[in-house]
Amino acid sequence: MESEKQLAPKAHLPTLPLNLNSLLSHLISLNRLPQTSAVRINLSNPRTTCLCLVIFSLQLLILFVSVSLLLSLYNRKQHFAVSVSDRCSLGRVYVYDLPEAFNEKLIENCDDIGPWNSLRDAVSNNGLGRPATGLEGVVPKHLVPAWHWTEQYSGELIFHNRVMNHPCRTLEPESASAFYVPFYARFAVEKHLWSNSSVADRDRVCEMMLRWVQDQPHWKRSNGWDHFIMIGRMTWDFRRMRDDGWGSRFLYMPAMKNVTRLLVERHPWDELDIGVPYPTGFHPRSDIDVLQWQDYVQSSTRKNLFCFVGGTRSKIKNDFRGVLFNHCKNESEVCKLVDCTGNWCTHGASKILETFLESDFCLQPRGDSHTRRSVFDCMLAGSIPVLFWERTAYDQYEWFLPAEPTSYSVYIDHRRVRNGTSIRGVLEKFSKEEIKKKREKVIEGIHKLVYAARSEGLETIKDAFDVALDGVLKRFKEHKDRVRVQR
Repeated sequence: MESEKQLAPKAHLPTLPLNLNSLLSHLISLNRLPQTSAVRINLSNPRTTCLCLVIFSLQLLILFVSVSLLLSLYNRKQHFAVSVSDRCSLGRVYVYDLPEAFNEKLIENCDDIGPWNSLRDAVSNNGLGRPATGLEGVVPKHLVPAWHWTEQYSGELIFHNRVMNHPCRTLEPESASAFYVPFYARFAVEKHLWSNSSVADRDRVCEMMLRWVQDQPHWKRSNGWDHFIMIGRMTWDFRRMRDDGWGSRFLYMPAMKNVTRLLVERHPWDELDIGVPYPTGFHPRSDIDVLQWQDYVQSSTRKNLFCFVGGTRSKIKNDFRGVLFNHCKNESEVCKLVDCTGNWCTHGASKILETFLESDFCLQPRGDSHTRRSVFDCMLAGSIPVLFWERTAYDQYEWFLPAEPTSYSVYIDHRRVRNGTSIRGVLEKFSKEEIKKKREKVIEGIHKLVYAARSEGLETIKDAFDVALDGVLKRFKEHKDRVRVQR
């Protein structure tokens, strides 16, 4: 029998008072409104009467603002609400109980995985990392606990934890529509990427895992077409075509030919690759965290037209980051520059978040590959991304970003910038109203770009994990329907 705890629906929305008296009582209970009965006044004294009227007027103002805020939050929660009966309409997920050698054992010795720093903090707290510090004054005090120093490639741990606690997880494989393989491919391969390891070393654990999963009866039934995996790094780290090439050949192994894979950067011409957002530092604990953060970034004062957060790379010929760095430096009256040379920006220091919060636009060149976590850090702060390669976002995150690129971003081909096009000149052509609409579109979709802190997810709002899982289940259902029709 399936576990009641694992399959129980999420809690319903809290019932909010729907008339003025109960709203008033509710606000008083929250200490948002002082109780009039507690103020003893003498109306025979004109000065006291005047003071009373002032106090009463202030109370009415507080009541109006508080009621407006409460109803706003309630209405926005209703917008995201999902009925319990529909929650698993796309199907259920079975999680393979892989041998620990393919996940837990791979992260035991975190000190020797990465080439520069220990990953011990990165793998803590199910991939969220340790709590963030130094955000006081940048982030509202009550939201500081929702922030962590999250490493950008920690998605495998985040997804594994969330699938294990998802209400649509099933313990009965016969009732499953999708099969999740919790293999930590990033950790199996990364330790060999910057060493003199042989190609056999880079492929060994991947091959062992595939031999194990191919022995499972439900794999044999479908040859892997209803199986999926989450890989924390870019697809290119697992597409070695020659023995003298980079990375592992994991995605080119025959057993992977039908498996859907979620990655932070996909191959734009491989339909089995699905791009999912890089993990950022914000991990909401509740629906209210999301709504309050959206309100906060919406009201943030944008005193910079645009900003650039990054460092130059002198060893790279024709380094485009250097072009943007110098452009921002030369336009310092409208552009805020955060120099990340020296790699101090790794965790997204408070200075970075503050800069994004204060800027209308943020310049987003390609990173080590075409995508970049900074795009999501930027949008999380309500800043509008300025992109220079289409593959940085438009060909990557179809399930998570608005269908119309111009609704939330600006595109300037990198070749135009190299040929002298002024970024400032392009951005200054947008009216305040156009900028407002773009920013609202960015903020509207923030919930799809973040991963919740709670293992069971948020109450009613779907985060990036929920969007990804729904997309996988929908894809498998459509595939099954097509096969049925063909028969």
